[in-house]
Amino acid sequence: MNSRSSDQESHCSLANNFLLMNTVLSKINLLLLPVLCCFCLNLTAAIDTIRSSQSINDSGYIISKGSVFKLGFFSPENSTNRYLGIWYNNISVFTVIWVANREKPLKDSSGVLTISEDGNLVVLNGQAEILWTSNVSNSITNSSATLLDSGNLMLKADTTGLVAWESFQHPSDSFLPGMKLGTNLRKDQRVHLTSWKSPSDPSIGSFSLGNNLLNNKIPEGYVRNKGRPYWRSGPWNGQIFIGIPNLYPGYHSGFTLVDDKQEIVFETLTYLDVLRMSKTVLDSQGNLAQTYWNEEKEDWEVLWLAPKDKCDVYGTCDAFGSCDSLSSPICSCLGGFEPKIIKEWNRGNWTSGCVRRTPLQCERMNNSIEEGKPDGFLKLEMIKVPDFAEWSDVKKEDCQNKCLKNCSCVAYGYYTGIGCLSWSGKLIDLQQFSVGGSDIYIRLANLEFEEERNLRVIITITVTIGAIAIASTAFFFWRWMAKKKRAMESKSNESLLFDYLNDVKLQDLPIFNLEELATATNNFDMANKLGQGGFGPVYRRLCRASGQGLEEFMNEVTLITKLQHRNLVRLLGCCIEGEEKMLIYEYMPNKSLDAILFDPVHQKLLNWRKRFYIIEGICRGLLYLHRDSRLKIIHRDLKASNILLDQELNPKISDFGMVRIYGGNEDQVKTKRVVGTYGYMSPEYAIRGLFSEKSDIFSFGVLLLEIVSGRRNTSICDEEQYSGLAGLAWKLWKDDNIMALVDPTIWDPCFQIDISKCIHVGLLCVQELARDRPNVSTVISMLKSEILDLPTPKQPAFMERQIASNIELTQQGQIRFSICNVTTSTVSGR
Repeated sequence: MNSRSSDQESHCSLANNFLLMNTVLSKINLLLLPVLCCFCLNLTAAIDTIRSSQSINDSGYIISKGSVFKLGFFSPENSTNRYLGIWYNNISVFTVIWVANREKPLKDSSGVLTISEDGNLVVLNGQAEILWTSNVSNSITNSSATLLDSGNLMLKADTTGLVAWESFQHPSDSFLPGMKLGTNLRKDQRVHLTSWKSPSDPSIGSFSLGNNLLNNKIPEGYVRNKGRPYWRSGPWNGQIFIGIPNLYPGYHSGFTLVDDKQEIVFETLTYLDVLRMSKTVLDSQGNLAQTYWNEEKEDWEVLWLAPKDKCDVYGTCDAFGSCDSLSSPICSCLGGFEPKIIKEWNRGNWTSGCVRRTPLQCERMNNSIEEGKPDGFLKLEMIKVPDFAEWSDVKKEDCQNKCLKNCSCVAYGYYTGIGCLSWSGKLIDLQQFSVGGSDIYIRLANLEFEEERNLRVIITITVTIGAIAIASTAFFFWRWMAKKKRAMESKSNESLLFDYLNDVKLQDLPIFNLEELATATNNFDMANKLGQGGFGPVYRRLCRASGQGLEEFMNEVTLITKLQHRNLVRLLGCCIEGEEKMLIYEYMPNKSLDAILFDPVHQKLLNWRKRFYIIEGICRGLLYLHRDSRLKIIHRDLKASNILLDQELNPKISDFGMVRIYGGNEDQVKTKRVVGTYGYMSPEYAIRGLFSEKSDIFSFGVLLLEIVSGRRNTSICDEEQYSGLAGLAWKLWKDDNIMALVDPTIWDPCFQIDISKCIHVGLLCVQELARDRPNVSTVISMLKSEILDLPTPKQPAFMERQIASNIELTQQGQIRFSICNVTTSTVSGR
């Protein structure tokens, strides 16, 4: 009992003490609450700013107003040292753009950033030693430092608002939009980048980026390695640095130049908003990289890099040497110069450079040698102009004379936005570009030009004589071989032809001799020429230059003798004499459909009734080929130039040199030899060599649209928004404006339904997939209104796109096209 009582008393005592402590703490909290709230509100309202009464320890930080950048303490990769820096806040790759205590790192986490009594920003270690300071000489009262969304840390006096110091004026290795790299000639101050020693050591490295001013006027960017030039941009012409190829004005280059007329010149990175998160970095190896943040890849993407190869390194080929990264070796002497030490040059050591072969006129006069002719200038194009240029305020036409009058001038050039530049002494850091660059004129003794002219004449004469000799030999050899080959082929072909023609009953196919045909055509006079076909010019004459030969000739002779239809052209006979192989057709006084349809004057002869009559006739002829003849025949080259018109404008399908026959049970055949006319071939045939009767239906659909519109299919190809006549018709169909396709010469409201129906059928015929296209019998039923409810057409096959993608077949020479803008010729009667 005593023990339990003692425990109870103990618990009561603890409880009373706890209540007493809570009471005391509550009173203390009531007293401190206003102070703490005031402090918290201050931090909340100014997360981007540090004031005189505040400091940032190792774990603290401030963030810019838009949360773009963060300032705090960090350790580089593979290092335990601590530095105060600024880095991007919202990207996945930790990227530092500015470091304060580069030369005095913290060895532990005791670092503090604060504002000292004189108003400067300072970084202190645990022993309160100053490791870095903004070092403003004039004392600042009530100062504060704000981190901006540009990445700039600005120290201001709260009383006046004037900027006393900013990190953009003291950059590290990164050049950001809005930052200025400049030269203040009055104060002899330069703002430049300095590289890190290594990725794990941000102390000042060997490389720096700044600018020089030619004659204190023309800026030029330099990367230096321990003070020696390592890379050079070339002069600024007001828009770009002319020594950087592929650099474009404004947004593309990212650089502009500002001259405030107070002898201060700045280079400013000014990207558009699309590349707002961008920077140029000078890394520890001396590489200057222009980058932007790629959100999709979540990494920095390089836009431009220098030096990109050995030729970009300053003075690789030394004096009077030019570097070309596309040549081997990369170094060569300028015209009129030769290697100073040939042995070293041949070993790839170009440090000795080149020397002049022939002294200039001034040098000859000084050495009391005969004066001779005045010096001239050799023009070099697409060049990175050399270093140490001298600017002159003279006009373009006076620039050359100024150089010529100055004995020490060895080159000159005139550049828009810069003016006249000239060079004396050695020409250093020339580079040959494949694009971009500028012109420069190198001064040479006149003798160099005379030797060059003489050498050019000798080379020209030698090459000309050699070419004539080779051409003559080749020509006579070719004539001899061709004559021998023709003699052998003629004998063989005649034998084959007569054997072949024996199978088609010679009594049904008259054989004409060449003399009869010459008489009938007035010796093949041009006045009787009707056109140019796939077989050759005039009268169905198979010329030697034809792309078609014996196989096509035999094909046409054999097939057309077996085909009899009022809408197919009738063969009257043939001629086979020596190398001549001719087909004689019935005479078509109105030539071919394209000769009238696409002629601005004659197309008016074809009103809508006549055009529809021609459409029906073509369908009947096609139906005969596909279904009603003894053979199932695919024409493979149906087009307006292969539709002949007789006296009454009856259409007749012609040109059967490319037709193919296949068994009645076959729906589709594949061939390795694709022939036809560009724009009329179906996609499955052009790309995969698959042809069927649906291939002819596709060609008919294009032809039908041509007849309705009065326009060639190929006339639409140059319009970017369409891909052939089918593409235009499809666009107008979708826009419910199909009547805009119709030839104005045939437009009549009475025929609107029939015309619209023909366009509808045409679009059904040119659909992408063969199975979606109607067969010819269905087409006829549609045109005759036997089928009233026509299906909705699908998007047509745009052949220009598809055939262009068929690279492999084209390269192998498997695709053959006939001439698309010609008529099939016939022999005119005597």
